[in-house]
Amino acid sequence: MQSPWLASGMASLADRPRSGAPRKLKPEHVQRLLAWATAQPLTAPALLAYHKEQGGPCVHLNTLRNVLRLVNLVWKRTRHSLKNSRDEAAFRQAAVEIAALREQAAAGEIELAYADEAGFACVHPNRSAWTPVGGRHLIEAKRGKRLNVLGALLSSGKLFSAKVWTRVNSDLFVGFLGLLREEVGKPLTVILDNASIHKAKATRHVVEYLKKQGVTLYFLPAYSPELNRIERLWHKMKHTWMEVKCRTQEMLEADVSDILDNFGVKYKFQF
Repeated sequence: MQSPWLASGMASLADRPRSGAPRKLKPEHVQRLLAWATAQPLTAPALLAYHKEQGGPCVHLNTLRNVLRLVNLVWKRTRHSLKNSRDEAAFRQAAVEIAALREQAAAGEIELAYADEAGFACVHPNRSAWTPVGGRHLIEAKRGKRLNVLGALLSSGKLFSAKVWTRVNSDLFVGFLGLLREEVGKPLTVILDNASIHKAKATRHVVEYLKKQGVTLYFLPAYSPELNRIERLWHKMKHTWMEVKCRTQEMLEADVSDILDNFGVKYKFQF
């Protein structure tokens, strides 16, 4: 009798259809799980409990996790969203207008700047950490002054910034715009949110003067941080590039300065 290998060669190595235990989760069960998991942030145990409450077949927790991975779901932290608070039509219109500004910048007609302010504290922002069961992961907290940074992420890829240990007000903001205009040396469009220091009546005469010098302020619709690319820079600095530790004021300024001074060389991200 000829062996399967001699008769079929490489084709005999493939698994053939065979009997086995039928899958407990049918396609309709998987679709329900997918709908529940995407509708609200349920943990795997909570999702399994809800599945059983709704009459679904009993399966192991690992089976449920594997099924969720097969439909391209992963377990990750949720993010707060302001989408329900904003005007979607205004958001979409602003996205179109900013795309047009980016084309002008790519053609060399203007410099486009995404500007904003951010505060940095000696105590690092909380984040997730591996922690013994029943315990707490403690980070030393030393209170101190906040270091405020005014920044402008330019379409040329550069970062223009200024650091102050005082509160950022409208006078500091327009002064920063003036320095930015000198740095750029060409028509400049600055994308901003609607913070009160950006629209203060006391500085309108300076803003009008800067407008004559080629500086145009583009104000985003409310609740549209996704359209201001410098928001990603602040997040990267606080949650990725800066080590999780408590700092003195001197250490804080040194670490923030290192990132600002070496942006584009040592510290990079795509935008």
